[in-house]
Amino acid sequence: MSDDPADAALVIAGAFSSPYSLKMRAVLRYRRIPHRWVLRNSRLDDLPTPPVPIIPVLAWPDGAGGYRDVMVDSSPQIARLEDEHRDRSLVPTDPALAFIDFLLEDFADEWVTKAMYHYRWTYDPDIEKAGRLLPFDRDLQLPDDAHAAAHDFIIERQVSRRALVGSTTANAPIIEDSYRNVLDILQAHLAQRDFLLGDRPGRADFALYGQLKPLLWWDPTPMAIAVERAPRAVNWLERVDDLAWWPVDGDSGWSALDQLEETVHDLLLESGRTYAPFMLANYDALLSGADEVVCEIDGAEYRQGPFKYQVKCLQWLREAYADLDADDRTRVDTVLAGTGCETLFV
Repeated sequence: MSDDPADAALVIAGAFSSPYSLKMRAVLRYRRIPHRWVLRNSRLDDLPTPPVPIIPVLAWPDGAGGYRDVMVDSSPQIARLEDEHRDRSLVPTDPALAFIDFLLEDFADEWVTKAMYHYRWTYDPDIEKAGRLLPFDRDLQLPDDAHAAAHDFIIERQVSRRALVGSTTANAPIIEDSYRNVLDILQAHLAQRDFLLGDRPGRADFALYGQLKPLLWWDPTPMAIAVERAPRAVNWLERVDDLAWWPVDGDSGWSALDQLEETVHDLLLESGRTYAPFMLANYDALLSGADEVVCEIDGAEYRQGPFKYQVKCLQWLREAYADLDADDRTRVDTVLAGTGCETLFV
């Protein structure tokens, strides 16, 4: 057994271009959980193959040079870390507030991600930047001829997948309008609070950070929009990247549910306007065996292929809603009333 403390640290294997990898790395930093960051599929990545080939991968060392467990999927990863580590929790002590946080996390993970993918693989400057830089994630010494081939392969593959996540010419106005709305809400919110639910971050903060980091700090087209429209949000992302320095006093710091800023209600309205009808239509499409998701968002028709994973997300939310006691469910219903998000739980 090794005596090196680093050998006992949790390992996170991801990529700089992966919003979910950045999300989970920021979570580990904020919570001060000892960990080692590894670029997935680089020569230093010795992790076993996880059940599903996605990132980030979290791996728990066995103390003998191997790993006793690996897992993927950021939301279950956060839940497991909450079970294993008490300090600097992401989950509010008020179950109703925690549910709102969980809902907004899923909005970021499953809807805001569409803007992230759309801007990177739609506009030429963004496409070319990604094609030039992404191949080096695995190997900084990649030979020039291999880099050129990887550049072409990545661009062809990712651009061809745009329609799978809803990034089409017809859907572009919906996705881009939602991106601008989220920026405007954050710009207003951050004029009052450091985080969505008060003076400490929750799950939704890190989910938004993960999706927005490529948009606001990496891809030129959405970054230019953000710098002009939401400079507070751009600066906020740099802070959330490593919040190990942020002071936390026990379980304090959360706002009361009935004292949330109006901007949180605005973000729920944006979720209800876009994410909720999409999630419901996706559920119905898979239930009926349809090969296309079709829904109306602000009077416009939105179409894309169905995703099984997002059915699982909706089921998790509904289970969490059902687990609330009657009083907490009533309080959640009061917050969601009229936002459109309430339709997810009818």
